Amino acid sequence: MGDKTTIHNEAANIEDRNPVIPQPRALDESLYALDDEASTFMKLQTGIEDPEALKRHILSVQAEAYSIHPYPCIRRFSFLSLKLGRLPAYRQLLQLGTERKNAIFLDIGCCFGNDLRKAAYDGYPVENCVASDLHPEFWELGHKLFNSNPETFAVPFIPGDVFDPKHLDPVPPFYSPADIDIPNLSMLTSLNPLRGHVSAIHASAFFHLFDEERQLQLAKALACLLSPEPGSMILGAHGGRPEKGLRHEAGVVIGPGRTFAMFCHSPDSWKEMWDGQVFQKGTVEVEAYLHETVRKDLEGLEGIAPGTKYYLLVWSVTRL
Repeated sequence: MGDKTTIHNEAANIEDRNPVIPQPRALDESLYALDDEASTFMKLQTGIEDPEALKRHILSVQAEAYSIHPYPCIRRFSFLSLKLGRLPAYRQLLQLGTERKNAIFLDIGCCFGNDLRKAAYDGYPVENCVASDLHPEFWELGHKLFNSNPETFAVPFIPGDVFDPKHLDPVPPFYSPADIDIPNLSMLTSLNPLRGHVSAIHASAFFHLFDEERQLQLAKALACLLSPEPGSMILGAHGGRPEKGLRHEAGVVIGPGRTFAMFCHSPDSWKEMWDGQVFQKGTVEVEAYLHETVRKDLEGLEGIAPGTKYYLLVWSVTRL
């Protein structure tokens, strides 16, 4: 969610990058919910057993994060959903971590690092994990949320804008092993040394922040990080539609007087993008489907068409 291109106030830059960032809405405590799995995980990770004390702790961190950047996913507590662990390809990810030596796992747009922490809790070797986000404040708030510090959760964090070549300068995907050694993760200052070395990349609530052209650009950037070894994968979930196009039925305000509809891929167009436009056709397996989701945080919001349905595009891209 967090490693998003820098948002400027100038209209020209907004038009160019076209992130779908709505104006802040007041936080709503009624949206707070923890299912049994998330409750158990949060109690174990924070050390806070009392449900009310845990809720107060989470609400405090949420408010602080929302003041830094009011992403809707923060407002609706998406960071409590353990979304990575619920993706169909998650077991494939964990298997990579246990069976492949030095299998680097990158969580990009990591926000608090909640999904990466879940993977580490479930057995992914923490020494092979790395995180990146545009907002380093979110990573620091992750330590506050989970009552950790850089010593107790020693995952390298690399702040940066994924569209900035100083952070990630795209090259064509690798089809043979990279001729540069795997870098020391703790010494990284950008993602560039990871090109051709990453075994798995998680990118959720990320692609849908950008228009179609930028989504393709982002896909190519992530593809160049991926190891050519069969089984290397990228996985995630974000806004989608049954038919590729703008989600006009739920236009989103991103600034005073500026309204843009979210661009959403369909499962078919998503597969076509990765298998043929990003990677050479036939060199990856792409799984993608739509999951209808309830958006209680948008109920009654002006400008939302009656009966609007919301979908998550759930996907994975695996090298063959």
